[in-house]
Amino acid sequence: MSTAITHVQPGSIAQRLGLVAGDKLVSIAGEPIIDQIDYQALTAQERFDMMVEDAGGQTRTVHVRKEDWEPLGLTLDQTIVSKPRPCRNHCIFCFIDQMPPGMRKTLYVKDDDWRLSLMMGNYITMTNIDDHELDRIIRRKVSPLFVSVQCTDPDMRVKLLRNPNAAKIMDNLRLLKANGIRFHAQMVLCPGWNDGEILKKSLEDLETLRPAVQSIALVPIGLTKFRDGLPYIKPYNKQMAADLIESVKPYQERFLREIGTRLVFPADEFYCLSGLPLPTDEEYEDYPQIENGVGMLRMFETDLEYAAEDLPMTETPPRRICIATGTSVAPFLRELANKHAPRGTTVEVRPIVNKFFGESVTVAGLITGQDLVAQCQNVQADEILIVRSMIRAEGDLFLDNMSVDEVRAKLPCPLKITENSGEGFWRAISGQL
Repeated sequence: MSTAITHVQPGSIAQRLGLVAGDKLVSIAGEPIIDQIDYQALTAQERFDMMVEDAGGQTRTVHVRKEDWEPLGLTLDQTIVSKPRPCRNHCIFCFIDQMPPGMRKTLYVKDDDWRLSLMMGNYITMTNIDDHELDRIIRRKVSPLFVSVQCTDPDMRVKLLRNPNAAKIMDNLRLLKANGIRFHAQMVLCPGWNDGEILKKSLEDLETLRPAVQSIALVPIGLTKFRDGLPYIKPYNKQMAADLIESVKPYQERFLREIGTRLVFPADEFYCLSGLPLPTDEEYEDYPQIENGVGMLRMFETDLEYAAEDLPMTETPPRRICIATGTSVAPFLRELANKHAPRGTTVEVRPIVNKFFGESVTVAGLITGQDLVAQCQNVQADEILIVRSMIRAEGDLFLDNMSVDEVRAKLPCPLKITENSGEGFWRAISGQL
């Protein structure tokens, strides 16, 4: 196996060593190059040898001496970028398996690739990692990873993922710990399945993996109306969400006292659903699971407070704004709008009920164009605001394939798209968008 060099950066180490476009990398430090993970890890060293094949088929050994992590200056053929490894599970909570037919093909892609976990923070279940790949993770010191644990009970995890390989999760995580690989964990909680005593045991098991385990996110299952062939799962209600938050507090307090971190963090959706106040900025520590919807609302509000203090308020004529958003976050945004809207600006926060996926789907990022249009026909405002997370596919399409222009043409007033941040919210309501 060899990989073609398509470009050599002028003045780089590679150029000084005589490498040119058209040469092929056969091996680095005696190892074949499978993908970018191998290339980056093996070339990070200060001293190594490369086997290179020139355009005429002649091979030679190139001795590399450089600073640690100093780049070689090579661009490799895109064939080194492997396709994402597909998921082999059939999880009872998988959102992709709960989508209707006829949507964009890219929305049905299910990856479970540890390389994307390292590079992009994608969560993996580790069920499709064989011994060879596990050894490569350890040799390459791939860290941190993001692991969908779901629970540590082997029988229940097999039931949740519907994959017999799911039973080995604690063995795999112990191996990561033994080799210095750090990871963040998540558990998608399904009432009646991996909550209650199973959740408690999972938290206790994961605590034993410190310091390898960096944080644990608890996320409620997302249920659509397209669950044919999937087992019944009861959705979280207000009381169940509150009970979950309260059940976790003793663990947070003990972990903080004994190991210096709260370690486990319920997702924002639990707080929206329960009506309980958000944790403080300090209680989210360094926001280790912000991309997983843990602490986003607290960071949003903190960012908004800073923006309101630091950014000048511009003089604007009286305006009427409608903020269209998910039903779960609507009360939170309404409170912020009432507090921060400039004098003369009226803000309506309109919760959009998700008719497309089902009313139990409450987040703003899953609102479709058709639901937005249908439920904003009677809006009386100067503009409608939505967050950018509603738009997918290179910033042009909603999940139901309606384009932004199509939606704009069917709304009764102009549509503006804001960044999903406190500063973006402030700029929008203060007329600085």
